[in-house]
Amino acid sequence: MAETKRVERPLSPFMIGPYYRVQMTSMSSIMTRATGNALIAGFLLGAWWLIAAVSSPGHFAFVNWIVTSWIGWLIFAGMAWSMWYHYLTGLRHLWWDSGRGLDIETAEKLGWGAFYGATGLTLFTLIVLWIV
Repeated sequence: MAETKRVERPLSPFMIGPYYRVQMTSMSSIMTRATGNALIAGFLLGAWWLIAAVSSPGHFAFVNWIVTSWIGWLIFAGMAWSMWYHYLTGLRHLWWDSGRGLDIETAEKLGWGAFYGATGLTLFTLIVLWIV
């Protein structure tokens, strides 16, 4: 019988550690999915707040306490960062769809740009909201 040749396959990114070097492109992909889910969680909190506003004063007082506490502020600040990050990575994908920026070096720069851009835009958003 002929021996079967072992197929060399790439290692999974979930084997992070001694077997896999973390790359910006894979982390950016994972973060885009995570921020999409974070946006859903933030919108659910906002919907709960609006539903509580029309249900009863006691229920609204409870939900309003959560939304206006430091926990709610942290959730909405995280949601703002998620929104900006998701938006910027969406723009990056539109640029990739045009056939540009597909080399690894540019893809990594765009990933870091989305991360830093989302952080800066979130700080700007929070400052503007704090002033208003």
